[in-house]
This record gives sequence, structure tokens and C-alpha cells, in this order.
Amino acid sequence: MTHSLTDLRTPTGGRIDRTRPIDFVFDGVTYTGYAGDTLASALLANGVRTITSSVNLGRVRGITGSWSEDATAQVGIDAPYSEPMVPATMIELCPGLVAHGVPGWGKLSADIDTARYDSLHHHPEVLVVGAGAAGLMAAVMAARAGARVMLVDERPEPGGATPGAPWVADAVAEFDAHPHTTRLVRTTAFGGYDDGFVLAVERRTDHLGESSLLGAATRISRQRVHRIRAKRIVIAAGAHERPIVFGTNDLPGVMLAGAAADYLHRYGVLVGREAVVFTACDSAYADAFDLAESGVHIAALVDVRPHVSSDLLERATHLGIDLRTSDAVVRAIGDESVEAVELLDGTIIGCDTVLVSGGWNPAAHLWSQLRGAIAFDADAAAFLPTGTLPNTDIAGAAAGLLTTGSCLTDGRRAGLTALRALGAVLPEYRGVPRTADRTPAATAVYWHVPQSEPESSFVDLQRDATVADVERAVGAGMRSVEHVKRYTTIGTGHDQGKTSGIVASGIVAELLGVDVSDAGTTTFRPPYTPVSFAALAGRNRGDLYDPIRRTPLHEWHIERGAIFEDVGQWKRPRFYPRGGEDMESAVLRECGAVRSGVGILDGSTLGVIDVAGPDAPVFLDLLYTNLMSTLKVGKVRYGVMCGPDGMVLDDGTVMRIAEDRYTVYTTTGNAATILDWMEEWHQTEWPHLQVFTTSLTDHVATFPVVGPHSREVVGAVFPDLDVTNEAFGFMDWRDTAFDGVPVRLGRVSFSGELAYEVNVAAEYAETLWRALIDAGSPYGITPYGTETMHVLRAEKGYPIIGQDTDGTVTPHDLGMSWVVSKKKADFLGKRSFDRPSNQDPNRKHLVGLLPTDSATKLPEGSQIIAHRADRTLPAPPVAMLGHVTSSYRSAELGRPFALALVKGGRERIGALLDVPIGDRLVEVEVTTTVFVDPEGARRDG
Repeated sequence: MTHSLTDLRTPTGGRIDRTRPIDFVFDGVTYTGYAGDTLASALLANGVRTITSSVNLGRVRGITGSWSEDATAQVGIDAPYSEPMVPATMIELCPGLVAHGVPGWGKLSADIDTARYDSLHHHPEVLVVGAGAAGLMAAVMAARAGARVMLVDERPEPGGATPGAPWVADAVAEFDAHPHTTRLVRTTAFGGYDDGFVLAVERRTDHLGESSLLGAATRISRQRVHRIRAKRIVIAAGAHERPIVFGTNDLPGVMLAGAAADYLHRYGVLVGREAVVFTACDSAYADAFDLAESGVHIAALVDVRPHVSSDLLERATHLGIDLRTSDAVVRAIGDESVEAVELLDGTIIGCDTVLVSGGWNPAAHLWSQLRGAIAFDADAAAFLPTGTLPNTDIAGAAAGLLTTGSCLTDGRRAGLTALRALGAVLPEYRGVPRTADRTPAATAVYWHVPQSEPESSFVDLQRDATVADVERAVGAGMRSVEHVKRYTTIGTGHDQGKTSGIVASGIVAELLGVDVSDAGTTTFRPPYTPVSFAALAGRNRGDLYDPIRRTPLHEWHIERGAIFEDVGQWKRPRFYPRGGEDMESAVLRECGAVRSGVGILDGSTLGVIDVAGPDAPVFLDLLYTNLMSTLKVGKVRYGVMCGPDGMVLDDGTVMRIAEDRYTVYTTTGNAATILDWMEEWHQTEWPHLQVFTTSLTDHVATFPVVGPHSREVVGAVFPDLDVTNEAFGFMDWRDTAFDGVPVRLGRVSFSGELAYEVNVAAEYAETLWRALIDAGSPYGITPYGTETMHVLRAEKGYPIIGQDTDGTVTPHDLGMSWVVSKKKADFLGKRSFDRPSNQDPNRKHLVGLLPTDSATKLPEGSQIIAHRADRTLPAPPVAMLGHVTSSYRSAELGRPFALALVKGGRERIGALLDVPIGDRLVEVEVTTTVFVDPEGARRDG
């Protein structure tokens, strides 16, 4: 008997608003649905069954679920927003919606997403995930007790399987009326992490129409990521119905029985006219009865179990349903969609729909992500959460609280478990057992139909993985379910194995002849449902992805014609050309001015971190290779940080401001990294230390005033400060003032010349800078940029971390063994220095290089090879001894020079090596790293 599938909407019922029809376009055809529909429900109501084609085999695919458990209905959204791949079951219908089925792998959109994405942070005492019966009960009770409660649910309406029920409305109204409560709808908790941290994504405008969305785009973000840190978590996420695998079970028209009931009750949609229900679980009977009473002809109810309860049998008889026990569907029959099914005895039953239910799997994903254990429970015929987790519990169907005869959550019973979950926050609920009132589900353990053709029996519909694929994996020697997953790709698709994962475990167990509990399951990993990269990025996109940072003097530099370079996120003046100078000419001029007179540099990009607290000395001793606890107040010390592997991470200077306070200066590019490094070690390894770290980088401007006449300039601007060597020595710091504004100066030199680093609050930077420029005018003060800074420091052999190091360099390799304390019991990297590989004399050392022709400037990054007596390029492969890290022309030396990392470099000083450049060899002499003023006489003026 054939019926039309063009209009499957019931005359009444559902949660849709029938007074608000909505036109939408799918695959170029215009259809009509209603407000409250999903794209999937609207397509089914219009008789659209074929949605797309499968990933690997190109087979036609339809709709198999009603929400996130759907494994097949992947579509792309073209308007009113762009989304390359998303389940049609989770797209709310809105005016202006244009979508298309995604064939195979699909493709990314070429259009730029202009929507806004945001994030928020929350710190509730109780986080409840899921607004079904158990979740609502837990949330309301916690709110009654005065706790700060956050309730999140991924559906548009609360209530779980019974949205719109009077008790749901009452519970929601009470919850919302309590102070300190937050309720989020359309919000999926997709990841659980340590210390009560949960990530959730809220869909904020996807349900709005085209005109509304255009207006809302300027006001609210499209999606928002919520970062939630909770004292207590209650997981009440419900359960997922699982299928039974049989032949050609991927045909459009094969669907989960619970999904069919969901379409009926939520959307007033009949998923077909003639259905065969295939089950191993009592819950499918309730679905079949509801559908039959709504006008669907149930052609047969096929149950793998030999016996069912008398009340179910009586109800089926009353509705005229042909009940076949101890039977199974061997295959679905049809070309583009289901036309019939074949049973074990060869009987063919005509139908347009097959509704399947093999039982229910608790949605224990968050529980598992939080490292909770799950174990197979024969009574429930499912893997259930087991054991305990600190500050976390699981309630309702997610915990396996299933009622006899229905497999659906009983809110009253589930609520008892929810109460126990609140025990840590609400003392009056302590001691309630989590297994309270659990009753076995009337479900048989039945994973697939053995008589079906393995090659056409699909375990994972999203990945086109079949029973035959699982057989091949086991035949190839795979014994772990995790290995089978990777061999077959089962559970790696967008649905993360919600319907396929446990079924695959059951089939593996059968093939190996072991219990399902011994086979186990794969690991549930976040995200629970797909989350767009745009949502995760939030506002960190475009210019905000890598923000441009400017010093307080940026406009001054522009006025002086500075050429900028990007250092970290900062715009730093690289050089200041005059009269058409190129960079090399300008840098030679700037270097000469600094060495012979006085120069000034905008060093405001240096990382500045305040480290305070009674344990600050101990903290810094653990971070730096040298001692900082012995540094006297008023003094400055150079320091090096290493990773646990002993490799140099950063360097800089440290000022001791007080017994319990230091100011740490880092390299520009590593400022954020080092602050994060400090916080990580403090929070994870040394939480007992009383220490606080605060970034001051944006609040402090720093100007090195450098050169033989720097003392005169600084003395003129700060007349109250004694700048003599006797009163203000090298590596001292002093406080003074400029027109009443506090200023801190440090005798620190990164050039080898007499130098003072002037530090002032950023808002006074330009005024003080101009005063220094004016005071230096009689001495020809010259602003210089980062390129000159690099030349000056390289002439003194001072390394730049990240340029003269590459993550494989220790302080000893840099010739800085003196900076590694022999007194400290421990510090980061200490043990690694004793490894044999770090004692190898053939390690790369930082050395100097001088081209023997006194003219060639070696390209940075050039490889260094052994000296060639015949002066010809060697045939490949060529053994490399190292590479050039820094290379410049020197005004002071009147020639080019370079720094390099060379194997056994310190033992090669005085030797000749070669650097291939193009088709020629450039001969170089290995030298020490200090090229200018090796005695250090210039440092004190």
C-alpha cells in the first residue's frame, strides 16, 4: 500500500507556532515550515528524505535522529549566515534560511564570516548540565538552598523529553525567580576539564530571521563560548538511543524510534506513513503506540526478544499491530529510500520507514571527559558511569536511572541522585546514594543482526564503516576497541560515535568472544558536538587575532620618519633614515653616534613584570639559573631562565625593589610567555609559595640613554640625582623625579657603553622623552632603532634569545656558565645540565666569525662547513658544522662580522671555516664573541 509523503504534518500538536509559517530554501527548492521547527523537522514534514550523500561511498543519506545524535543529515547554510557543515537536526528554522545538502566531505565557504563571536566567564557554586527532569530538580533545589546555580541546556526549551509540560513551566519559573541563578538555553556543554572547568557554546542568533539577524549582528554575537568554573557539577544530560545494525540500514527512512516520537511530539511531524519498528527495548513500543494513534500504520513491530510483557502485547493487539517476537530485520529494501524490509524467514513487509531501537546509552560524555569511569551493566544493557569523581556527580538517565518498561528518565527517581550531587555544596543533601531507585531497563543486549550482509551493515553511518570493516580490523590483529576505532574510523566523525561507538564495542566483543565489559569503549573526547573555529576564536580574529601594539612615542617616531619592524606584536622603530639613507647607511650612522656621543632608544616594549610577596625571592631562585634571593635592594642583576630541558628560554634584568618585591624585565617577544610561565609553575608546582605576578609592560615606558655623553644628558634632566660612578654604579638603580613625576633609572647596558635606562609611567613618556632629547641636543643625541641596538649588542657578544638561540642552546653553549648557580639546590633546568648530551664537547657553541676578505656580510641563516683547501663547493651531502645567527656591518670595526652557533665552536677559535654563499665559498675566521671593548672600560664612561 502506497501513501503520499509530500505532507506529513499532523493537523494539531507539537511545540511549533502554526500561526507563523516560514519559507525556506533547500537545494534550490522553496518549502514552508513553522517557527519552532528545525530544518530537519521541516524537511521531513515536506516529505524530503534524501539530504546528502555519504563521505566515502557516495550513498544517499537521510535523517536518522532528531538532535545531536543524528549521524547523517549534514547540510551547509548559505543564508542568513554561513556555516559549511552542521546537522540539519540542530538548525532552527528562520526566515531567509537557505541551505544545501553536503555531499561527501563538503567544502569550506569562500565568504568571510562577518558575524560577532564572544565569550564569558562564570563561577557558579553549582553547574547543572541538562534541563530535563533530573537537571531541573537539581537546579531548583540548589537554588532554594541559596546556592549560585547555573543551568545549561542545548535545546531551545527546557524539559528534556517533555517540553511544555506544566511541571516544567513551574520549575523554570521558580528557578528563574531565585537570586543568583543563571539559565542558558541553546547552550551545549561540550567539554569537561580539570578543577570544575566546563566549556559551553551558546547559539544566540542562529534562530533569528534574516531581517532580525542583520539588526542583531551589531548588537549581539552569533555564538558565545562560556567558560565555567564550578564548585560542584551535576551532569544530567540524558541518554542517546542506539540503533541495531542490519543490512542496508543506511537508506533514507531508517531512523531511531525515539527520534520519530520526538518529531511527532515536538514538531507535529509524521516521519512516514507505513513503518516497521525493529527493537530490543520496551521504549520503542511506546513510540510505536504514539505513532499508530497519530495515523501512522505500523506494519509490524519486530522484537528480537522472545517474550514481552502482557500489557505491551495487549496494547499492540488493541491497535492492530502485527507483533513478531524472536525475529529481526535482515535488510532494508529500496533504491533512494526505504520501500520494504526483509525478516529472518524471508518475509517481505512493505513500508516507507524503519524505526530502530536497540536500547539507550547514557550521555556520559562529560563524566568521561572529567576522567570518570564507565562500566557495562547487564541489567541496563548499557555502559553506565561508575565510581566517583571529586565535586562531580551524574544524575537521571545519564547515570542509568531508567524505569522499568520504558528506558526513559523518571524525574522523581533521577532527582534523588541529583540531590546527592549537591551534597558538597548543600550539607542537608549529603549521604543520598547515587544508585537510589535504579531499576533495570527492559532491554536485550543485541548489537547487530548476524544474518545480515556485513558489507552493507553500517555501524557508523557518518564514516561509511560497516560490520565487515570491524571484521577486517579484528582479522588484522586489532584487539583494543581504541585500535579498531582508528582502523575503521568509527566514532571519529562529527557525531563522535553517539550511535556507533557502543555498538562497535559490542560487535568487537562478539568477534573476539569476550564479554562487552572486557572489550570496553573508546574515550569520549571534547567537543561533545562540533564547535566552529570562529566561536572558539571569539573576538581574536582579524586585527584582534594579532593586535598591533604601539609605544606611547609612536607618533613621535612617525614624525621623525622612522621605519618600523614588528617585534612580537609591537611596532618598533628599526631605523631613522636621513636624506635618502638606506638601512645600512642609517644604521652605520646611528651606531657611530652612540659609540662616540649619545643615543636614545625607545625600549618601552620590554616585558615588565612585578613579582611580589614574601616568597618572591624563593620563587625567582627556582625560575632563574642564578641567585636572585641574594640580590640587594637597589641593585640589578642579569638573569637567564631555562626550561626543564635546560635550554635557554629567556633572559633579562631583575631589579630588587624591596625585600618582598622585584621588577623583572623580559625580552619584548617573550613578555606574555614568561608571565604565563610564571603563573603555570606557581599554580601547578609551587602553589604553596606566597607570590603574585603582575604585568606592567603597558604601564611603563623605558628609554635607554647610551654613549659616552649619556651621563651629562641624564644629569641635566635629573639635577637632584648624583650620576657619578661612585654614587650610581653599574647595575644599580635609583629613584628620582621629573617635574614631580616619579622616575626610576637603572645603570644597565646592552651596548657595552655607559648607559642609563630611564623608566617612567607611560602617560608621561613623551614629555620626558622630549626633555631628554632637548638635554642631549648639545651632544648630538641621536635616536636609534632596533637594528642599531642589535649591532651594538652583537659587537659585545650579547645574544638575542630566539635569534642566537633555537631551543637547543644552554647557557653553557652561550659561554655563560657563570650565570648558572652552583649554590642553589634546585632551579628549572638544573638536572638537565648533567645529562651526557649536555656535556658533549661537540655541542654547538656561540662564537664570532670574521670574513677574511673583510668585505662580505654573511647572510643570517647561512650554513657553516669545514674549511676547503681547494676552495670548491663540495658535492652533497655536506656535513654542516653550524649556522650564522647574527650578521652586521660594524661602524666601529669598519668591516662585517657575525655571530654563529658552531659545533665545538670554542675549540675552533682561531681556525678557518667556510660559508657557502651562492656558488662560492666565503672563508671565515672563528673568534670570540666580543669584538668591541673586550676589557669593558667603556661601561663606566
